Amino acid sequence: MSDAPLVECRGAARTYGSGRAATVALEPCDCEVRRGERIAVTGPSGSGKSTLLHLMAGLDLPTRGEVSWPALGTRSALRPGPVAFIFQGPSLLPPLTVEENVALPLTLAGADGRVAAAAVRDALELVGLLEVSERLPEEISGGQAQRAAVARALAGEPDLILADEPTGQLDRGAATGVIEALLAVADRADAALVVATHDPGVAAALEERWQIHSGRLER
Repeated sequence: MSDAPLVECRGAARTYGSGRAATVALEPCDCEVRRGERIAVTGPSGSGKSTLLHLMAGLDLPTRGEVSWPALGTRSALRPGPVAFIFQGPSLLPPLTVEENVALPLTLAGADGRVAAAAVRDALELVGLLEVSERLPEEISGGQAQRAAVARALAGEPDLILADEPTGQLDRGAATGVIEALLAVADRADAALVVATHDPGVAAALEERWQIHSGRLER
């Protein structure tokens, strides 16, 4: 197995706007994530947590420095598959059932139908959603919707799972269920897990903690 990092940031920074209107969302930072790591990125709202995760996922580009994926390949090869991103807000497609939403990465990747169906069922079972698999997103709770997003991440067989405040809109009980599902999925996929959170309880569930204050990453 390669010892190369899944994602590596070298002097990576992000500024939005220009001139007097420029806002520095993330100061230049150096970090890397390797397979099997469980990392909580903590800090108050607006500190730069989401910006860092978006750069790691290849959803955004740094304005300084660079982000690379030595063990995964180029940015264009990250999705669907090697990198899964779980957003804070609703990310399920309203017209699709829970099962169809979870199957989406496999459908986009052109997976064999039987293989995809088995993977989707396993993922739904792991996060405890088999009983609501035929329901639409509007027919399930917020906690169930986030667990469905976690199942969708597993179905794509990711190497790196990035979750941006996945429990930010949930009560404590639902939040605990989502974090337990994330850890189970990461273990099942043998994937690295990075969770951005301002919740000390969520951060305590992960082995390593990074902090961001005013755009500065401290490790």
